[in-house]
Amino acid sequence: MKIYTRKGDGGETSLLYGTRVTKDDLRCEAYGTVDEAVSMLGLAKNFCLPEVRDVITGLQRDLFAVGTELATPQEHYAGLEAKGMTVKPEMVQRLEELIDGFESRVTMPREFIIPGACAGSAALDVARVVVRRAERRVVTLGRGGDFASGELLRYLNRLSDLVFILARYEEGVRDGNNSSY
Repeated sequence: MKIYTRKGDGGETSLLYGTRVTKDDLRCEAYGTVDEAVSMLGLAKNFCLPEVRDVITGLQRDLFAVGTELATPQEHYAGLEAKGMTVKPEMVQRLEELIDGFESRVTMPREFIIPGACAGSAALDVARVVVRRAERRVVTLGRGGDFASGELLRYLNRLSDLVFILARYEEGVRDGNNSSY
């Protein structure tokens, strides 16, 4: 099997279930940005503490589900939902529990963060802004009526909060006392 198909040479690609769209379609923008977030989290994982790496791996797996949901045309969404392959409230709840757990272990900054206190936090801060961009793309997609999952939007919103807290945790542990704020 070859990596290239030549089917995208004209500026089109296929969503799941075979629907053809232009490569700059809002869905492609949304799931493409989620894919960027998966990759940025992968990069961050290489600089982070083992405890954070384990969390990141779970987030990357979740984001595959997010991308699948975004790459599914509206007319096939009910089928995806029936298979249990959409973002669920339990996924958002798990993020909130992780946020609460890590937030209780860091001193929150009193001013704006200048990224770069350590490699792990810097990479996480880049991943966080990519997640925020994905969230904006999903909002745009929803405003156009092409996407209706409020749960997915909640997931991305909590995810960016969690990645922020993970970055602060990395800084605090590396610093020993969170004095980098």
